[in-house]
Amino acid sequence: MTPAPLAARLRDPRGPLFFPVTAYGPDGSLDLDVYREHVRRGVEAGAAAVFACCGTGEFHALLPEEFEACVSAAVAAADGQVPVVAGAGYGTALAVRYARLAEAAGADGLLAMPPYLVAAGQEGLLRHYREVAAATGLPVIVYQRDNAVFTPAAVVELARTEGVIGFKDGLGDLDLMQRIVSAVRTEVPGDFLYFNGLPTAEQTQLAYRAIGIDLYSSAVFCFVPEIALAFHTALREEDRATVARLLDGFYRPFVELRAQGRGYAVSLVKAGVRLRGLDVGEVRPPLHEPGEDHVKQLARLVERGCALLEGDA
Repeated sequence: MTPAPLAARLRDPRGPLFFPVTAYGPDGSLDLDVYREHVRRGVEAGAAAVFACCGTGEFHALLPEEFEACVSAAVAAADGQVPVVAGAGYGTALAVRYARLAEAAGADGLLAMPPYLVAAGQEGLLRHYREVAAATGLPVIVYQRDNAVFTPAAVVELARTEGVIGFKDGLGDLDLMQRIVSAVRTEVPGDFLYFNGLPTAEQTQLAYRAIGIDLYSSAVFCFVPEIALAFHTALREEDRATVARLLDGFYRPFVELRAQGRGYAVSLVKAGVRLRGLDVGEVRPPLHEPGEDHVKQLARLVERGCALLEGDA
């Protein structure tokens, strides 16, 4: 584990938060050598943290032993240069098991994903995340999306929970997020962290920054880190011209392409990694590979995005 507390490492990141894909060989089994290379390249490209085996990393498709092996490989590849945060999810018992596996593998923290399927009330959700937080010594970021949606009062209680350091939003309700930020700021003064966790978060990050949420996940960093890093830098430096150029010329068309297939938030990203020369394999079922025409469109879009950085478009 990295020596500095996770919250301090994440509070003012020098680069994007990297959510690597999980690499598989031709037979569908883990390819840990390729995975380590993928993580290593991301760290060298300027990632501020590695979020291993989360949504983009197909957490849902990994056996517990595969999960532990991937987290361990990510920790080895990061080599203490940046923190490694691992996903944890499903029902409470399994989420606790994954949390303990992540701790044993050397992770610096946990991204606690929604419980499997159930539409629980606030009391049940709070109990679930409190048990996950109490299971290890790792700091926890709670991920709001799908069937895990919180009231501002419930997030106040999460912020008061020992071990819970942050809240990631994958819902996209800015009115709710503004009320959450306001409630926690009022009731639990301190440095609680917030993250924009929507797919291709760069597309909505200007809106999230307006309500005080500066941290965001970047799946684009997996396959065009130079574009993701340029966008991140432009946001920090308030270079609105560069932000607009990249939104108009790359991110909006990418989001529109991503919307053409279910599961493309993962499979299209994985196709992008392969296009850039690293064979990370295909996605596991129930996800499916993007169509050939969509991959060709992605290749043209990557070329266009890189040209934008060079001022040629």
